[in-house]
Amino acid sequence: MRRGPGPAGWADDLVAVEEPLEIRVEGKPVSVTLRTPGHDLELAAGFLLAEGVLEDADDLVAIAHIDDPARPTGNTVDVRLSPGVPFARRGLADRERFAASSCGVCGKSSVDRIFRELPALPPSAAPPAERLLALPELLRAAQRLFAQTGGLHAAALVRPDGTLDLVREDIGRHNAVDKIVGRALLDDRLPLHGHLLLLSGRAGFEIVQKAGAAGISQLAAIGAPSSLAVELAARLGMGLIGFLGPRRFNVYVAPGDVPPAAAGPTRERLG
Repeated sequence: MRRGPGPAGWADDLVAVEEPLEIRVEGKPVSVTLRTPGHDLELAAGFLLAEGVLEDADDLVAIAHIDDPARPTGNTVDVRLSPGVPFARRGLADRERFAASSCGVCGKSSVDRIFRELPALPPSAAPPAERLLALPELLRAAQRLFAQTGGLHAAALVRPDGTLDLVREDIGRHNAVDKIVGRALLDDRLPLHGHLLLLSGRAGFEIVQKAGAAGISQLAAIGAPSSLAVELAARLGMGLIGFLGPRRFNVYVAPGDVPPAAAGPTRERLG
């Protein structure tokens, strides 16, 4: 809580919670991320999917909070892998990584560790324009914690018909996406072909990569995409929309319209 002067004097104000979460695999620490507590198991599952350790629900034997006297209660999650998980994927978890709430690739030891080989996505059309234009207001109405604090990002999974399927909030954009993807993995819903990932902020490369790992066919951001995000979306065949508002949006990648080798900031403005 914090206090600040206003027209009627001093009043209490809510602030967004930010705490560390340690993710372990088979008891070994592999990541510490700063996040908003809640849906931690989803976050851990989504993070490990993006890292290439998990591919589906069959790769998990168990995932749970554990007690550790050296850590605040509820801030450690341990993941037990299926014996069928190949050694190559287990090896990806054999390292420690720190990530701030604002960082998606912090802790990578070299440039080649940033990029993952992902399969191309099957063609999928975005929801009709009138449904897309309605999404920012739908997302804003679902951001309960943002309404209280003004300090959280949001991500939403959108069904092919343009209705909201799932919404998660977090102080970190990447964490909100990991929570969405992790929920789908735990529910054995992957890949999410035909679905759209909606972001309350901008679309960076690492978020496009997380969406691609989950098989999400479309990504729409209320903010701007980066050049690497456009390049990767084109390579994957993922539809990419930016500056989505109630009256207009920009199409940066339209599935099927951009050859896999193409990359760049070319965009088409629609309204």
